Amino acid sequence: MTFSVKAIFQRDEKYKGVRRINIYLLRLVFILMFFLLGKDTWTHILTHHSVWDPINAIAWCVWTAFATLAGLGIFRPLKMLPILLLEIFYKILWLIIVAYPLWSTNKLEGSPAEGIAEAFLWVILPIVAVPWRYVFAAYVYTPKQ
Repeated sequence: MTFSVKAIFQRDEKYKGVRRINIYLLRLVFILMFFLLGKDTWTHILTHHSVWDPINAIAWCVWTAFATLAGLGIFRPLKMLPILLLEIFYKILWLIIVAYPLWSTNKLEGSPAEGIAEAFLWVILPIVAVPWRYVFAAYVYTPKQ
């Protein structure tokens, strides 16, 4: 078996016509989510000793479920695309409604939102990884048969 750079940019019928590079990038995103986010969230949940604040607990439980479900995306990247769409949507929304107003008034630097904004800027990776033509065909537009 030989490696071909050209082959990773070709559409693969095994993956419903999605380019192999997108499948590899999706798997990379799911691996990062599963291991990095999963480590942080599961560690926080399993080592938490005090009574949970209900709103804070919701956030930790959602992120932990999100990271855990990303494990399925490693093996079934196209079936787990809605998780990435959710990630892209909530991060961009947060950047627009929280980070941008702070940044535009020079109040982001040094604020509690600065670290989150820096982490959320990595949203570019799932944006690049997502096969947008497939998303449109599978979730937005379905031609009449």
